[in-house]
Parts: sequence; structure tokens; C-alpha cells
Amino acid sequence: MLYTFWNDQTGFVVSSELVLVATVLVVGVLAGLSTVRDQVIQELADVADAISEVNQSYSYSGVIAHSASTAGGLFIDLSDYCEIIGGGATGDQNSGNEPQCVEINSINGQSE
Repeated sequence: MLYTFWNDQTGFVVSSELVLVATVLVVGVLAGLSTVRDQVIQELADVADAISEVNQSYSYSGVIAHSASTAGGLFIDLSDYCEIIGGGATGDQNSGNEPQCVEINSINGQSE
């Protein structure tokens, strides 16, 4: 009985290998998804930064006709909050820099 138990190769070794491989795959997938999350946030912030750079100012002069007139209109696009504190919208012109007002923190609270 001890001899057959010692030579039996069904079950335990295959199961332990499967658990080890599954653990390594799960850890790798979690690290990959964390990186994908950070890069998607970075790209969406870049899109928001590009949209905020669109100049929305407009003006039109008044019109005077025979019996009526209208005054002109003017709107000047002011700087947004992030542009003021950041000294202008720069985005991530250098690789690895986060756009303004976007900070990605890791689990331990350190900025990546």
C-alpha cells in the first residue's frame, strides 16, 4: 500500500502546479490592469487639457438701422483654475508627466 501511494501521480502535483500558475497569472493581470487604468486616466486628462485650450471668446459689433439698433456683445475666455495654478496648460509634453490637476497615486500614497 505504501508503494502504490508513493508512486501515485494523480491529483496533487497537477493541482499545486495549477494553483501556482493561476496565482502568477492573476498577479500579472492585476499589474497590467493597473497600468492600463493609469494610462487611460492620463489620456483622458490630455483630451480635457486640449479642449480647455480652445479659445471660446467672441465679439460682435452693434448694428444701427433706420428705426432700431442693437448693442454689440463680447465674451472673453478667462483662464481655468488648473491653468492659473499650473502657469499655463502644458499637458504632458515630456513623457511621464501628468497633466495639470491630475495626480495618480499608488496604494501606499506615493505619487507615481
